[in-house]
This record gives sequence, structure tokens and C-alpha cells, in this order.
Amino acid sequence: MTGIILSGGKNTRMGSNKALLTLDGERLIDRTVSLFKDLFAEVIIVTNAPREYLDQDVAIVTDVYKGKGALGGIYTGLFYATHDYVFVAACDMPFLRKDFILHMMAQTPGNDIVVPVQPEGYQPLHAIYSKRCAAPMKRLMDENRLKITGFYKGMKIHTLSEEEVRSFDPAGRMFLNINSPADLEKIAP
Repeated sequence: MTGIILSGGKNTRMGSNKALLTLDGERLIDRTVSLFKDLFAEVIIVTNAPREYLDQDVAIVTDVYKGKGALGGIYTGLFYATHDYVFVAACDMPFLRKDFILHMMAQTPGNDIVVPVQPEGYQPLHAIYSKRCAAPMKRLMDENRLKITGFYKGMKIHTLSEEEVRSFDPAGRMFLNINSPADLEKIAP
């Protein structure tokens, strides 16, 4: 399996690259790359600013189709991945859990998508996608319909329930992402 880190957002609310923010003395990108190297045979950062990641010993790629948002980033990760499955996470999620990702990986056989579901819906930026998802993603992008879950219909999906997620993450922090300075202040020790 390939680990894909999406780091291509515009960072408008933050005002700077979120992946380079520091939490507990460690940059968010360093935390995620370290975790992914423990989990995956291949790690790819998808970014529009590749020079900012030259210190990372992983593959760095830019979007195959520019301006297609997170859907385009996931597609790009699938395009470059050498494995049939990819785990995708955003660069600004500081509380990813190795044990939960391993649990998700165990659910991949026979599925196209493995994704947690919360009361607000799917968590598509903390999910596993098979290469079979690439063609439906491309069709959506060709129509400029960029909602990630727009290609889910017709795919074989395994969902992880809120209760299942809570058993790994009782504090409910795993899907937390940093979008603004206020978000960072809330979680900083």
C-alpha cells in the first residue's frame, strides 16, 4: 500500500503552509511522514509547492490536473502510486493513529474504498482507495464536479462506524485538522 499525504491546499485561513506548522516541537509534515514510513512501503506527498518538502526522503509530486482540489490530489496520488491501494490523509491532521490505519488496511480485500463515517458523513481525507477509483474520479474532474464522495456511488465501500472509530480514538481527535491559527491554539499544550 502507498501512503499519500495531501499538501496542496491554498491555506487561506492559516496564512501559511499548514504542513510546516509546529506542534509539540515537531512540524506536522514530519509527524505524518514519520508515521507513514512506519506503515507504508511507499510514501508520496502531493503538493503544489514541491520545494518546501525537499528535506523529506519521500516521493514528491504535483497535481496531474491542476485546480481540481482534494479530488485532484487523491487522483494524482493514485496515478503515481505503485501499489493497488493508497491510504490518503491531509497534511494538517496531527492525531493520525497507527493502530486505526492498520485496522483500516486489514479491511481492503474485496473493497474499492475503506472510509470512516461520522455523524457529519464520510471522512474522505482519511481513507483507503483502490486504483479502480481512478477512472470514476477522472470522469468527475472532467465534468468539474470536485466533491470527493461524488465518485463513491457504484464502488465497493467498506465503512467504519462511529463506534468502531471511537474504540481506537476515545478522545475524538483523529480526524481533527488545523485550518486556522485558532485551531492550532486550541490543541497546543
